[in-house]
Amino acid sequence: MDNETFERRKNMIYEYVSRDEYTPLKMKELAGFLSVPKQEKEDFQEVINTLISEGKIIINAKGQIRKADSDTYAGTFSGTSRGFGFVRIDGEKDDVFISPDDVHSARDKDRVLIALKTEGTRGKSREGIVLSILERGSSNIIGTFQRTKTYGFVVPDNQKFGNDIFIPHGFTKGAISGHKVEVEITDFGGEGKNPEGHVIDIIGHIDDPATDILTVVRAYGIPVEFPEGVINELTTIPREVSEAEKVGRMDLRDTLIITIDGEDAKDLDDGVSVSYDGKLYHLGVHIADVSNYVKENSPLDKEALKRGTSNYLVDSVIPMLPHELSNGICSLNMGVDRLALSCLMDIDEKGNVVGHQIAETLINVRYRCDYTHVNKVILGEDVPEYAEFKDDILLMNKLAGLLRARRMKRGSIDFDFPESKIIVNEKHEPIEVKAYERNDATRLIEDFMLIANETIAEDYFWQELPFVYRTHENPDPEKMTKLGVFINNFGYSIKMTQEDIHPKELQKLLEKIRGTEEETMISRITLRSLKQAKYTTSCEGHFGLAAKYYCHFTSPIRRYPDLQIHRIIKENLHGKLNEGRINHYTKILDDVALQASKTERRADEAEREVEKLKKVEYMSQFIGDEFDGVISGVSSWGMHVELPNTIEGTVKITEIPDDFYYFDEEHYMLVGEHTKKTYKLGQRVKVRLDNADKMLRTIEFGLVDEHETSAFDSDR
Repeated sequence: MDNETFERRKNMIYEYVSRDEYTPLKMKELAGFLSVPKQEKEDFQEVINTLISEGKIIINAKGQIRKADSDTYAGTFSGTSRGFGFVRIDGEKDDVFISPDDVHSARDKDRVLIALKTEGTRGKSREGIVLSILERGSSNIIGTFQRTKTYGFVVPDNQKFGNDIFIPHGFTKGAISGHKVEVEITDFGGEGKNPEGHVIDIIGHIDDPATDILTVVRAYGIPVEFPEGVINELTTIPREVSEAEKVGRMDLRDTLIITIDGEDAKDLDDGVSVSYDGKLYHLGVHIADVSNYVKENSPLDKEALKRGTSNYLVDSVIPMLPHELSNGICSLNMGVDRLALSCLMDIDEKGNVVGHQIAETLINVRYRCDYTHVNKVILGEDVPEYAEFKDDILLMNKLAGLLRARRMKRGSIDFDFPESKIIVNEKHEPIEVKAYERNDATRLIEDFMLIANETIAEDYFWQELPFVYRTHENPDPEKMTKLGVFINNFGYSIKMTQEDIHPKELQKLLEKIRGTEEETMISRITLRSLKQAKYTTSCEGHFGLAAKYYCHFTSPIRRYPDLQIHRIIKENLHGKLNEGRINHYTKILDDVALQASKTERRADEAEREVEKLKKVEYMSQFIGDEFDGVISGVSSWGMHVELPNTIEGTVKITEIPDDFYYFDEEHYMLVGEHTKKTYKLGQRVKVRLDNADKMLRTIEFGLVDEHETSAFDSDR
């Protein structure tokens, strides 16, 4: 069916269902009334689906087709394990509540059409009803298989999906109870009917090593194996830099360049060099020239764009580029010639970049250093193997301090709460969970990478060339107001206008809480109040860094935006950015930025999910043991308690002994109805581990004593 015929039939159907005297009909009845030939059944269905996706018509719960009302809205459905859900209407920031009776057959991440039942009132969300499903979020689900005598069912890993999936006899693919499987949904179910599906793949048994991580990878659709085209292209990639590739590059092989990374890092994509002439510091940030080997539109490039980023999942890495590149020719390994793209900056005593040059370079890393030993040098400890370049490290640290002070002066926000470090054995079993603390060595590298990214972004902004920037928008005023109310309970405040807040205000807040009992908790809630950073083709600034210009230039091995702008920079250096190439980049970069933002979010979510799994698995050996913790969150259902090793669990409000407790929302605490005893954020408590459920990925604590000490004064 050509486009003209398609549009004509679409208009005809829409006009028919819009008639006042029209009675809603099912698909077959409507086709009969419109005299659609049987052989055109698929074309008719395609037209109907298009009208539904455009929000012009809907199919109600009875399967009848009718015109969509003018007060209907399209959006994305978010389910919950308790049956209700929320819809984020396209272009709006507030969610619409959907009760269990009004969800109909909508599932988590479905695109849906809804009608509003009630408008929002103060303190209460709008309520709506799902009219039709515009597009399913996914027809494939990952879960745990359970077998009965006559059939099977799958419990989805995504608890927001809402229901177990019925698997008819003969469609189990031989799965046994406890197998992690992938299911293709054949019927999404509806009122009183569970979804139905077929097992299409068995991932492994829940008790098998590494099955849990592989399950998360599959659930998020992260590509693991590289396609044949990429494997074939790898045969053309050299193992060493050829003499021909060295021609025409700035030769920096005599410059002292070092890499500083974690002890177990293998993909080394940045090296640094520093010197001082009495007036200016000369900082070199040398980044692996990945674009020399990954050519635009090659199989390698297309796969890298599809992946968007490398995924780091506890002890597993799913790289954006094959190891032959990421750990081989592109890795800045010690003692071998490597191609780089360098940002060479002249910096004054106040930390200002007063001059810079971007160049294709040839480098040879002198030393491969790690954070632990570099930090020891900075702290004045004796590290014999680093003695030869100890002064260079100290000079680097001095420069990093100048850059950091300048950034802090303008209002850059530094969240310094500890992340989790999970150590596993050869069976991928967690044997230790602890806080991963930053030190002066990690900050040094961060400072150097930040200034290089800013310098590159500002350069290309003023050249007015197509580019990919890293954008962090100003926070939503409403969320900042809520944050202000929240921190006021602890005696803190932030200044803001009706529409805006300066990052320096949040920086001041973090400085005030540093070293206090409530530091970690307020830092995290402040972070959650900010918007997510993303990639854009317009230079909109970075709120968190208080930077007008920012991009990602320093990690092309593991991030596609960096690889993309390397390509642009190199074409510009060679004078090849003519009108045709500028138009080319203008055309493709919006899609590149969007894809990079999506895959980054996917990687972050998968990383959090694996971390949650491993923490539950680690804690399962301590059932019944007692721990000291701090209340990190309170709500109407109970409290979160965080242990010193960063593991967090919940205490249900109904399980708190000695009284009936209620949530005092105004003061953000739980209060005993009779005893008036309170539980506040930041308060120290002793808890007992009651349950660690790997399937639900939850940790449940119980309070065990009566000697909790408040972190706050009673009159505060």
